[in-house]
Amino acid sequence: MVGQAEKIEAVAERLGARAGGGRSLWADARRRFLRNRAAMAGLAILVFVALFALCGGFFAQWSNEELDYMVMGQVAELGGPSLETGHYFGTDDLGRDLFARTVQGTQISLAVGVIGALIACVFGTVYGATAGYVGGRTDGIMMRLVDIFMAVPYMFVLILLLVMYGRSITILFIGVGMISWMEMARIVRGQTLSLKGREFIEAAQATGVPGPVIIARHVVPNLLGVIAVYATLLVPLMILTESFISFLGLGVQEPLTSLGALISEGAGTIAYGTMWQLGFPLLFFVLTLFGFFFVGDGLRDALDPKDR
Repeated sequence: MVGQAEKIEAVAERLGARAGGGRSLWADARRRFLRNRAAMAGLAILVFVALFALCGGFFAQWSNEELDYMVMGQVAELGGPSLETGHYFGTDDLGRDLFARTVQGTQISLAVGVIGALIACVFGTVYGATAGYVGGRTDGIMMRLVDIFMAVPYMFVLILLLVMYGRSITILFIGVGMISWMEMARIVRGQTLSLKGREFIEAAQATGVPGPVIIARHVVPNLLGVIAVYATLLVPLMILTESFISFLGLGVQEPLTSLGALISEGAGTIAYGTMWQLGFPLLFFVLTLFGFFFVGDGLRDALDPKDR
């Protein structure tokens, strides 16, 4: 009897170890993401761009506002990339160091993309989850408002905000974020409707848990995968929007700059043989976009329940 009890206990321990060692959804998603070569390549690119934006200023020998009078007026001949002069990426048409300006432009473009996507995700998630959970007439009114807002050209609204309140970086952050939450709201609302009839939601309602608490504790945590995927795809859209606005001359003001403003300046001087003035900002612009797109696709594949 003693030996049989020991055998039963050993089997129970093995079963418990197996149950405890089972992979969760997030563990499986992490494993699939790490096995995705394109996603890992995109993550490596984003790490490189982030390190360049954060640490590139320590390697710059010139500030972004300092003028090199030796090359001013003859940038095409003397303003190219050079380690001797300390202009690693060359200079622009005013003799300013392009390396330092590219670092600053990458910082601002990333900040606009990340902060704008964060504002859009927070506002869109709260709005969509509330509409989907409450349902009924409230849901209909809230989503019809979204349809009306989406019918208005968002680029026109952003340009109008910048013209009315000035071309400040704060208005750019708020404007880009507040006009991009509507698609997030529609996605979250649809996912909330699918979660609304689940057993754990009904159990929380039966025990008298208030609606806002259910949304915060049960609905939103189950939507984090969808929100994360959409956020990674929303950041490059924000960067593209900011770059387009800066290309039109309505973005950040001097002495600040962004990748879009640098690309605009480089495109205007390309006829003078200064390819570096367009090439280097465009390179980091493309790397940033491709990095976010690859990571977003990898997260979407990793969190897809059909692949479990």
